[in-house]
Amino acid sequence: GDTRVCSVPGRTFGGGRYGGGMPVESGNSAAARQAKQKRKSHSLSIRRTNSTEQERPGGVRDMLEGQDNKLPLSLKSNLLELFGQIEREFENLYIENLELRREIESLNERLAGEGQAIDGGDLSKGALKTKASHSTSQLSQKLKTTYKASTSKIVSSFKATSSRAVCQLVKEYVGHRDGIWDLSVTRTQPLVLGTASADHCAMLWSIETGKCVLKYAGHAGSGRLVSSHAAFHLFVCVLTASGDQTAHIWRYMVQLPLPQPQADVSQVQGEDDVDFSDKDEADGDVDGMNECPTVRVATTTLKSHQGVVIAADWLVGGRQVVTASWDRAANLYDVETSELVHTLTGHDQELTHCCTHPTQRLVVTSSRDTTFRLWDFRDPSIHSVNVFQGHTDTVTSAVFTAGDNVVSGSDDRTVKVWDLKNMRSPIATIRTDSAVNRISVSSTQRIIALPHDNRQVRLFDMTGVRLARLPRSNRQGHRRMVCCSAWNEENQACNLFTCGFDRQAIGWNINIPALLQEK
Repeated sequence: GDTRVCSVPGRTFGGGRYGGGMPVESGNSAAARQAKQKRKSHSLSIRRTNSTEQERPGGVRDMLEGQDNKLPLSLKSNLLELFGQIEREFENLYIENLELRREIESLNERLAGEGQAIDGGDLSKGALKTKASHSTSQLSQKLKTTYKASTSKIVSSFKATSSRAVCQLVKEYVGHRDGIWDLSVTRTQPLVLGTASADHCAMLWSIETGKCVLKYAGHAGSGRLVSSHAAFHLFVCVLTASGDQTAHIWRYMVQLPLPQPQADVSQVQGEDDVDFSDKDEADGDVDGMNECPTVRVATTTLKSHQGVVIAADWLVGGRQVVTASWDRAANLYDVETSELVHTLTGHDQELTHCCTHPTQRLVVTSSRDTTFRLWDFRDPSIHSVNVFQGHTDTVTSAVFTAGDNVVSGSDDRTVKVWDLKNMRSPIATIRTDSAVNRISVSSTQRIIALPHDNRQVRLFDMTGVRLARLPRSNRQGHRRMVCCSAWNEENQACNLFTCGFDRQAIGWNINIPALLQEK
């Protein structure tokens, strides 16, 4: 029956000091209180339970039922059931966690006891980990030692092989105005180097001095090949093939200059050299530096082909020559009469090269049809032909060796060594990373020189083992595609020549020890 007055901070009671008997809040406070109660009615308070306490979902149910909420009974019962499942799941996980902890503690105590028996002291987890890693490192070290011992022999053998082959640049032959397609060395005295260039000229060079001794300008097309043959002392017969569909034979008396001092070699390799592959304005200096006689009329002209004459070579004895053309045929000519003796047909596409055996009347022709053919003229009445199939791209060249072998190079980045007595499969295959151009084989050292499109020149033996790669550092070596290589068996100081599209020919000294050659 009493009316009590109390003061509440932030609240004012209406109706006078005793009016109304019920507290009345201000507008803002009343709105805030209603919003708070509304949020409270829609929120569910989940009490955190402990598995040690024997509480049941009934406690949660009583708590939810005691709150003022507007949830339907079906939803409320569903929530209560879900909360109960969650609680039971957490309780099971907690029990499993306790069991795992007890097992871990027992295992740690057991390991610690074993560690005391072995080391005489307590072992911590870090010590156990260190011991395990130490044993693992011992095993890995043992494996490394085993594999290193087994592979070091192979690696050391490769290193020893490559280190024994010494390749040194001796002389550079500079004078052509365009890329050099081909080169060759006379097989007898006098020893001269011949080059054929895309500038429609062929040149003869002194091997010792590097100077041009003769220039031939009788072709109307690009010079594709030059093959020299010495008729007698200081008198040279030269065979050149050209893009004008002809092959020329021309003769000249060669007068070799005297060797110059050794300082000339250092001048060639010095910093004052001109890079003729990139500077056309140096052509005038080239003419002045290589003044030599010029021949413009051929002694004999061979003109029976209907396409570019891509290659030519002398048969043994020097009385006949063979030419290869893009008209898919090879022709055999008589040198004295310039008459066509035989036409060798059978290739399906353009010919790329021809080569003759150094001691027998054998000819090998290669073609873009991925094959090369062996022509036998030893019996005048029977001319047999054998087809070699083993490449997947153009056969760029096929050459004879001193024995009964033929070595073929192809644009399929392989070089194959064949036995003339067994043509079914090669006896050795060399795989490279670039297309192979006109190769050459040393008859004395039995080394294959491989010129590549990627400016490299590699040396291999007849079994396919790589011996060396010609250097290309310190401004040595070719700066563009290497087109051809030729061995010189008579001159030990400069026994390998290469030419390319950097307008120069290079003479190399290749020193291969006898022990390496025997292998």
